[in-house]
Amino acid sequence: MASSVVGIDIGSVAIRAVELKDPDKARPTVLRFGEIPLPEGAVARGEVIEQRTVASSLKRLWSTAGFGSKEVVIGMGNQRVLARDLTLPRMSITRIRESLPYQVQDHLPVPVEEALLDFYPISEAMSDSGPVVNGLLIAAIKEAVLGNVRAVELAGLTTSGVDLVPFALSRLLLGTAASEGAGIVTEAVVEIGATATTVVISTRGVPQFLRIIPSGGEDVTEALKLRLELERGEAETLKRFVGLTTRVVDPWHVPAMNIINEVASDLLGSIRNTVAYFTHTRPDSILQRIQLCGGGSFLRGLPEALAELTRLPVAPVDVLAGLAIARGVDAKGLHARQAEFTVALGLAVGVQDAHAGRAAA
Repeated sequence: MASSVVGIDIGSVAIRAVELKDPDKARPTVLRFGEIPLPEGAVARGEVIEQRTVASSLKRLWSTAGFGSKEVVIGMGNQRVLARDLTLPRMSITRIRESLPYQVQDHLPVPVEEALLDFYPISEAMSDSGPVVNGLLIAAIKEAVLGNVRAVELAGLTTSGVDLVPFALSRLLLGTAASEGAGIVTEAVVEIGATATTVVISTRGVPQFLRIIPSGGEDVTEALKLRLELERGEAETLKRFVGLTTRVVDPWHVPAMNIINEVASDLLGSIRNTVAYFTHTRPDSILQRIQLCGGGSFLRGLPEALAELTRLPVAPVDVLAGLAIARGVDAKGLHARQAEFTVALGLAVGVQDAHAGRAAA
């Protein structure tokens, strides 16, 4: 791995990137970070639609943020990525990967030749027919992955890896010394992005379960924009001002309050159902807390509502706890916006598990 690498989070409304020095070491150093807005429609739900537009934006971001490396890791984490529990006869990981195209067609919404496949092993067990491996099937739509890679390469950058966002989050946030010190064994990270929400649950830092919910903070903004006939900027400001609440001072804000509650409740319900499914299917794994991050997590009242629905402690993440920050970096600004840069940071952190991220590579 290069001495420094840049993690790129290509979102629907902006690109966020972070450059780390020694990304595969125990304590990487943040060298630079930056963000650039995207024109509407250039990226749709994590998938690059206008490759040249995104490439042009990446070039401007490299210029304004002063990134020193052109080695990048990009992430996939939208409805074009599927993760499912899968149990297979025990064999080497090489043989498992070779056999996947012949075993998983019934699990896929597209022909197997249109998907990139991987298997993430979690545990071994004994079944009636012999030893088996329990794990996660990871499938990404090939066209979506290659479209994002082409946009990056058009910007003159080198894609050193394409990682699954849930794995990037788990490397960065789960199974940390802070978790162990607090007696946390099984915990979840919920990352609420603009158009997708990632839920990854790990035990002692090893991912056990993940889901990608195809909705996020931008759905609330879009609902306000369309139903109240507002400009996008006005809708975003109104969303942040009103928040998720059942009481407003100004009667003019009642329609906005109702819309926010309606849309956010759908998302919160999906998160609750995901957590409930994990708890029901894995009764021996007691989920102890949820760490919350992503731009959508800033909606006022949302952490409290999620805690009430799931009956679990919900805490904001300390993304930078295991990282050093170089001199000259706006540390105060990065700390203030760390939840928004979580995915980019996770992507830049060295892949410590040889299997992680291979599905989209």
